[in-house]
Amino acid sequence: IIVTKTREFYQKIRPLMIALGNNMDPHQAFMVHRGVKTLSLRIEKAQENAMKIAAWLEQHPKIKWIKYPGLVSHPHHELAKIQMRGFGSMMSFEIKGGLKAGEKMMNSVKLALLAVSLGGVETLIQHPASMTHSGIPVEERLKAGITDGLVRLSVGIENVEDQIADLEQALRHV
Repeated sequence: IIVTKTREFYQKIRPLMIALGNNMDPHQAFMVHRGVKTLSLRIEKAQENAMKIAAWLEQHPKIKWIKYPGLVSHPHHELAKIQMRGFGSMMSFEIKGGLKAGEKMMNSVKLALLAVSLGGVETLIQHPASMTHSGIPVEERLKAGITDGLVRLSVGIENVEDQIADLEQALRHV
């Protein structure tokens, strides 16, 4: 229900209400409040894990390149150090072997979830060329920087040694 003084204002805000939802119920508000209390701890752990995984991937022989601002090799590392308190938990890398290698890796991960979201506490992995961007012509995809071997990884808070072991066993299948 929307109550407004004028019909014009109602017509202006109704689409927003439909798109964004109305008010939270008490349980949703409780869950949001509860989650915010541990948000900084979860972000710190995910960033710590991401740094370790990025450093490990950077040295892996089946990885062509990796983009993670926490790595000294990243072209904007110095700027990121100034602008950020942490380097985040998102990274992208290119696996050698192109499309088939990316598909094999996606079919081989066991701990990382195959999903296209930013995730939460769990590690998510995706291969854009065979997933989110598979319907885009190759030429257009390549112009956008989405190569056949591009992999995107959103690192979670699981045990980092388990995460690395999962990626290692998946890369062995490539």
